[in-house]
Amino acid sequence: MSQDSAPYFNIHAFVCTNQRDADDPRGSCAARGSTELRDYLKKKAKMAGLLKGVRINNAGCLDRCELGPVMVVYPEGVWYGMDSKEDIDEIVEALAKGEHVERLKLKPEDRQRSRPMT
Repeated sequence: MSQDSAPYFNIHAFVCTNQRDADDPRGSCAARGSTELRDYLKKKAKMAGLLKGVRINNAGCLDRCELGPVMVVYPEGVWYGMDSKEDIDEIVEALAKGEHVERLKLKPEDRQRSRPMT
């Protein structure tokens, strides 16, 4: 690929939809509603006109289970923990502007939730 070629997708978002056993101490993103949030994210991105150049995918375990539901957005590698459709609305608005939602960003050192589940 030449340097002049544009990437097929400018933004690639991976939403963890991994499901673990109910008794697993780490929990799972799917058990916390990630599949519904992923579906809503796709719908909102399409409504915002973001689907051209943006790809939203399922992901297996992203190994941040205690923080879930989680997603990671590339090429920047920004991680988000999200709980609600309102969180998704903020993320879509930020993606459209090329910005981030600071309150939802996860830091590499995060190992547990800093905010309660909504």
